[in-house]
Amino acid sequence: MPEHRGGGRPSRGSRTSRPTAADPARRAAWEVLKSVRADDAYANLVLPAVVVHFSLSARDAAFTTELASGTLRWRGLYDAVLAACVDRSLSRVDAPVLDALRLGTHQLLAMRVPTHAAISTTVDLVRAVGGGRGGGRADAAAGFANAVLRKVAARDRDAWVAQVAPPAERDLFKHAEVAWSHPAWVVDELAKALGTAAAGDELAALLAADNVPPAVTLVARPGRAERDELPGTPTTYSPFGVVLDGGRPASVPAVAEGRAAVQDEGSQLVALALAAADVEGDDRLWVDLCAGPGGKTSLLAALAAGRDARVLAVERAHHRAGLVRSALGADPAGSWGVVTADGTRPPLRPGTVDRLLVDAPCTGLGALRRRPEARWRRRPDDLLDLVLLQRALLGRALDLVRPGGVVLYATCSPVLAETSGVVGSAVESRRDTELLDVAGLLASRYGVTDCAGPLPGTAQLWPHRHGTDAMFLALLRRTA
Repeated sequence: MPEHRGGGRPSRGSRTSRPTAADPARRAAWEVLKSVRADDAYANLVLPAVVVHFSLSARDAAFTTELASGTLRWRGLYDAVLAACVDRSLSRVDAPVLDALRLGTHQLLAMRVPTHAAISTTVDLVRAVGGGRGGGRADAAAGFANAVLRKVAARDRDAWVAQVAPPAERDLFKHAEVAWSHPAWVVDELAKALGTAAAGDELAALLAADNVPPAVTLVARPGRAERDELPGTPTTYSPFGVVLDGGRPASVPAVAEGRAAVQDEGSQLVALALAAADVEGDDRLWVDLCAGPGGKTSLLAALAAGRDARVLAVERAHHRAGLVRSALGADPAGSWGVVTADGTRPPLRPGTVDRLLVDAPCTGLGALRRRPEARWRRRPDDLLDLVLLQRALLGRALDLVRPGGVVLYATCSPVLAETSGVVGSAVESRRDTELLDVAGLLASRYGVTDCAGPLPGTAQLWPHRHGTDAMFLALLRRTA
């Protein structure tokens, strides 16, 4: 875990204390939380720009990343702790001040930051961002932060969990909401996806895995790069991946040149499974129906190029279609194309596609390791609209593939409504569709075990079992 020397000076919480500049690394982390809260931004996308804006060193950038991401992961616990230390509802605490208090709490309970440094630098941060234009308000906010954080510092993390989390035996989901910092409805959905055979220990293992920052995984695009030229440890399943040993991915020559990229091993397996599936007849046109931002498309394009096949990427959002083009890079041979179009109404003739990927928009609850804010952003009400879209996309995909062609439906979510619910409905409602054994394919081709999905033949990857995002895969064939 990154260490930090502190910065600023110890604060006495005095109303006449002289304002001091906030430590840049902590101010940068606060800016990330502000963007997530006010702009619905994703922390992993905001962080690089914030690091550049504040001209942070590599050491301070690592500190900022852990501080911002860790605070977002553990917000459920930290809000419960702060609620026990504040003499008012947290909803009555100014949002900028509350963000700073969460950052201070993470430093006190989860980072190797001395207590005096965690408190004093957070007080300086509150004085900088939470006082408005009035000096008196700034001093009052700083004094408030100082008093609250001293109460937080009076107990360690385990003691706070014991005090503020409801007992698990009384309400497992409410306990997990605080102790593991997952909303209760998310815990409920994850427990259902694990199945009744999964005891509380496996649920706890999954929630714990969600709170561990993922290692950076790279993929060497076949035909353009070799795995041996990437620095890192070979991935367990993908023959093209490595887990980066350290440093910035952009400093790797193959990444800088677009011959390799950052990509979770689970996402690599989605593209590999589609490419490895048996098709009957021609194998020339591959389509990615929800292509943005282009990671899976790029791996598919590299695999297709070795078979004289062409990849067409379809992406509804114009700016994301641009990201797909950037990810694919130069293509003098014309082996791929990108169109900006709605995946439910793409400019393609039915029955003309050989392989098709539906990487469907979803709740993203399988990627909480890398996008921790998603657990607080999503609501149960989101499921209905997403499921309707997922069904429409899968139905259109099955219309587009020719008899003998295949569709791989994938979500970065294990939620049953988005996985077995969508796929089961398609299979039951169509007489021209059969479900293939993608779990067996992953086992035989790539050594992936213990990945049986909720429907026979489907596959479900898990962070606590496979070290990947919780990707769901279903492989379907269009029959005559």
